[in-house]
Amino acid sequence: MVNPRTLQRIASRVQERAAYCLQFELKDPRSSFVTITKVELEQDLRAGKIYWSCLGDEAERSRNAHMLEDAAGFIQRQVGRVLETRTMPHLSWVFDDTIEKAASLDRLIAEARERDDSIRGEEAPTEDSGTDGAPEDGSAETGASDPSLA
Repeated sequence: MVNPRTLQRIASRVQERAAYCLQFELKDPRSSFVTITKVELEQDLRAGKIYWSCLGDEAERSRNAHMLEDAAGFIQRQVGRVLETRTMPHLSWVFDDTIEKAASLDRLIAEARERDDSIRGEEAPTEDSGTDGAPEDGSAETGASDPSLA
């Protein structure tokens, strides 16, 4: 068993090194904008999951998934060189769809707000059905705000 703080530090180091490798060292024409969102390691450091996300449609995601599977050994070796552990965890790649879900929820909320605003706009009172043009603070009834009445 590894201390949770140590496990988090190693996971952070794996994430940094894998991201650096993807950005600067991997020369694959299929690679595009891939973001590593998080890394989870098992307590015994035998295995780990690298969660990734990318911009684009389903075809772009599939192309990136194939690229990552093909480059898994290279990235694993590069990560293993910088880790100061006795064993190197076997890393697997998992697509992280939380960004897509968040964007979908954001879009649904925006649509619901627009729908609510349009319903409120239909029910809003017109200017003529108000308080006959008198100010809302009640100063017209008392005459206190008119300097000529003083």
